Amino acid sequence: MNNSVGNTARLIGAGLRALLVLTVICGVIYPLAVTGIAQVAFSDKANGSEVKDKSGQVVGSSLIGQTYNLPKQNPDDPEEAAKPDLKWFQPRPSNGLGTNSINTRYSLILSGATNKAGDNPDLVKLVTEAKDAVIADNSTATYQVRPSDVPADAVTSSGSGLDPNISPQYAKIQVHRIAERNELDVKQVEELVKAHTSGRTLGFMGEPRVNVLELNTALKALTKS
Repeated sequence: MNNSVGNTARLIGAGLRALLVLTVICGVIYPLAVTGIAQVAFSDKANGSEVKDKSGQVVGSSLIGQTYNLPKQNPDDPEEAAKPDLKWFQPRPSNGLGTNSINTRYSLILSGATNKAGDNPDLVKLVTEAKDAVIADNSTATYQVRPSDVPADAVTSSGSGLDPNISPQYAKIQVHRIAERNELDVKQVEELVKAHTSGRTLGFMGEPRVNVLELNTALKALTKS
């Protein structure tokens, strides 16, 4: 009987010691080591890929898209459609996200696509209206956007609805409007887009892209607005 109690006590003691050791290693040492390595080697990514303006204020993450809309005339009206602020480069649509009152820049808790088939009448209507709006918004007195100029990402949302990037083609057709609205030279805006265009990852994965938040942050610094 005494041996049985002693063996049980030893097993419990061994289990508690193992629990303590593993808790210290896995719950304290390992997280601190990983965090330390991440902060030293990948500080930007470890902190959320933050984008800061020229004053050092965080304006968002380069991984999450934002909308650039004019303030609503009636903020309490959920039915009032948001209108784009055309002095800024515009991101991809985010039609699949719905609306919420938590994050009005992009509906982070509602990430997702429309899940509509390519021949769905509602989706066809959204794409057609978006294309008409892109042509109208980006045509200026000296530059006319043709229907064939409008890329797919200008009128469709991404799989997540939170894509922070647009194609160089979509950025290109916005250049003249941006220059006109901000009283800048077209060449100046073209150089800004070029400076913020990233190529394919490792030279062969994905497509060339332009990060809208980073581009608009640079545009804001250029216009001092």
